[in-house]
Amino acid sequence: INGLFHRFLAVGFYYKTMFGSQKLWHHVFEPMIRKSAGWSKAPESADPDFYDHKHAHIDVLVVGAGPAGLAAARDAAAGGARVLIADEQSEFGGSLLSLNREINGADAQSWVDECVEELKGQAQAALLPNTTVFGYYDQNYLVAIEKRLDGSSKMSSPSNVRQRIWHIRAKKVVLATGAHERPLVFADNDRPGIMLASAVQTYINRYAVLPGKRAILFANNDSAYEAALDFKRAGGDLIAVIDTRNNPTGPLVDEVFATGTRLYKSHVVTKTYGKKFDGLLVAEWDGEKVVGKEERLEADILMMSGGWSPVVHLFSQSSGKLKFDDEKLAFVPDRYLQPDSVSIGAANGDFSLAEALRSGSREGVKAATSTGFADRKSARRFIVSEPDLTYPEACWLVPSVKPVGHGKEKHFVDFQNDTTAADIRLAAREGFHSVEHMKRYTLTGFGTDQGKTGNINGLAILADAIKASIPDTGTTTFRPPYTPVTFGALAGRELGELSDPIRKTPIHPAHTKAGCEFENVGQWKRPWYFAKEGETMQQAVNRECLAVRNDVGMMDASTLGKIDIKGPDAAEFINRIYTNAFLKLGVGKCRYGLMCGEDGMVFDDGVTAKLAENHFHMTTTTGGAAHVLEWLEDYLQTEWTDLKVYCTSVTEQWATIAINGPKAREVMTALNPDVDWSAEAFPFMTWQDHAIGNIQARIFRISFTGELSFEINVPSRYGLAIWEAVEQAGKPFNITPYGTESMHVLRAEKGYIIAGQDTDGSLTPQDLDMDWIVSKKKKDFIGKRSFSRPDTSRTDRKQLVGLVTEDPNFVIDEGAQIVEDPESATPIPMLGHVTSSYWSEALGKSIAFAVIKDGFNRKGQSLHSFSLGNWHKVTVVDPIFYDVKGERRDG
Repeated sequence: INGLFHRFLAVGFYYKTMFGSQKLWHHVFEPMIRKSAGWSKAPESADPDFYDHKHAHIDVLVVGAGPAGLAAARDAAAGGARVLIADEQSEFGGSLLSLNREINGADAQSWVDECVEELKGQAQAALLPNTTVFGYYDQNYLVAIEKRLDGSSKMSSPSNVRQRIWHIRAKKVVLATGAHERPLVFADNDRPGIMLASAVQTYINRYAVLPGKRAILFANNDSAYEAALDFKRAGGDLIAVIDTRNNPTGPLVDEVFATGTRLYKSHVVTKTYGKKFDGLLVAEWDGEKVVGKEERLEADILMMSGGWSPVVHLFSQSSGKLKFDDEKLAFVPDRYLQPDSVSIGAANGDFSLAEALRSGSREGVKAATSTGFADRKSARRFIVSEPDLTYPEACWLVPSVKPVGHGKEKHFVDFQNDTTAADIRLAAREGFHSVEHMKRYTLTGFGTDQGKTGNINGLAILADAIKASIPDTGTTTFRPPYTPVTFGALAGRELGELSDPIRKTPIHPAHTKAGCEFENVGQWKRPWYFAKEGETMQQAVNRECLAVRNDVGMMDASTLGKIDIKGPDAAEFINRIYTNAFLKLGVGKCRYGLMCGEDGMVFDDGVTAKLAENHFHMTTTTGGAAHVLEWLEDYLQTEWTDLKVYCTSVTEQWATIAINGPKAREVMTALNPDVDWSAEAFPFMTWQDHAIGNIQARIFRISFTGELSFEINVPSRYGLAIWEAVEQAGKPFNITPYGTESMHVLRAEKGYIIAGQDTDGSLTPQDLDMDWIVSKKKKDFIGKRSFSRPDTSRTDRKQLVGLVTEDPNFVIDEGAQIVEDPESATPIPMLGHVTSSYWSEALGKSIAFAVIKDGFNRKGQSLHSFSLGNWHKVTVVDPIFYDVKGERRDG
């Protein structure tokens, strides 16, 4: 059907014809397109196969086991280096599996077998057939997929997996990825029976299959002539050779001509016939247009070859830069930005076997030497029997009698996405001159092919259309993966309800033993509440909160984000990050800070302690830890590159136990009676190093409950032991473990916010009534300029306030909307919403936080909350409900 209406289905047709009506698009066109595209339902049953991951740290990684790769791996391993060689084929040998060659007087397959056996005999060498290296990342980190059982009748098992992902760290990377033969772009070049010349060679020489009886060769280079001769020797009838060149010369050309095969010089294929290829029209051309009379030739197979393109995908992924070689008509590696990486053989544009072997041996010896092994001093010498080849002549788009795009003929460029030369020219006429724009508009190079066959032809056609050179037009970006990778392989053994990993603190076994309920915070399993037998959740939370207020409680705070910040400019860096001043913070002191984005809106908070000169310990919210670290690195690497600062995540390095309550000092004394734990000796917002038992701990005087508090930080491996020691020391004082729900109640009673819950990316520190934390003296910090905008000083901005309900026993729903008059005409104006809401056992009533327009000026006003169809009367109050003067923090 598409073929019948192809004139109306030009590139971008759906943008041009289907978006006039949103209703028609959503209800007619989109469902029709999705259905015709063959979308189906994902299987509901689990994947029966098994997958795993493996990590390898090696000296030399050789990607590709063709002649260049084998030569490199052989000499690197012979020098003593740890070598891993991977190839996507089931057999090693690369192009030698399809070519008739001699190396050192013997057939090439014997040389391949010799190399493989020698590598197998090296204990430090690993051979990975059926393995595709699909990603090249920073610092010589490469990822490969090994297809162990694909195509096999064997069932996978935990001990014999279907596929394996390899994570490889290599000191030296040798890319011997070979080259792809390019098709020619001519009229109706996508019929069954039209094949690449190298594919025909592979069928004949590797698999002993003659793909047709009568063949025609269409080429612009010498190498394709060898495929024609192999076809003739295998018993096929070679009808003709059509060469775009004016005067093809060389031994292969002479040999084909000597067989009596008709040679059409300066000729092109102008059209093909048949549902399966059964013939073509050939005519003379002058390098630009058809000038001669068309002649019909009949055959059942057409071999085509437009030259060779080095496989530069991994090189490009490593940030390497390409250059266009006008003689080889291909992009080849130019500048290496990844250290200790090299391309060899056809991957470097050296298409001869002799050069592939020489460069492979040379780079193998260099790789061994550069990684500390120097048994072999020089590269091997090879005597190779191969034909001399001349360079191809450019023929990016073969003309027909009719102009391209006129008539029924199609000149296919991307065979997977059915992109034609007419599509590319249309894209150029419509203004898509950038090769990246053309790619997305026409889909050239999309799909699993990723431009391996069509990219060079496509960009050359674009270059001609926009009257630019091929180098100036440039290439598209090659991204991993090089070939499709199954989701099962990416997941490996990390299977469960979610693809997210489950993170547990070092103290998790004690919580499980205590029968606590857990909640998911980020990826962490955090203790939610510790219910005793017969207790409801609310009863357990009430008991835990009263224990902290009246006696002492203990909480696992290990999940808090922790970032170690070092460097001579660390203080300056932190001073720019936080809204308040940090330059004069003394060693041994801590300070609370707010972080704002460039828009002046709060996105995280935490306490930072100064451990030593140029050394700080920053804490973040549990859920925001990764984002904050990424944000810090973004500024260091892109904005403030002059600052010498290093940020390291140490969240998992430290286990943290918070001890809160009036009797916290007694518990600390029981843990170490030799330390003066008094407020005078150990002031609020300071830290000290002390031993707990025989374990050295970093202890902070920080409080998120408003009570006397000590936070004990120890290396993670000691976390469980210290938890048990605190439990034992606190027994005489009725110490009670409490979870995150009680922590929320306790902090809300004191008016402490939680970034991400009470803030939503639209609140400034001033909106939180925290003007005091925004420095008026600092020259600059992130977000400062935004505070000067009129918008941030509007009186009708949403501001954080407290709420109490008319019925003290009623707990408002979090997210409930706040309105002034529920009797107003609909739609009723919404003033804001509830961000936090709890029952406070210490206060004997419910409490809540809300962000309300002009909230500061509404304190004392009566408003209404609305949730799930119910109205409740509330009063706006100050958000500090308990210990307003802060008299309890020192005990």
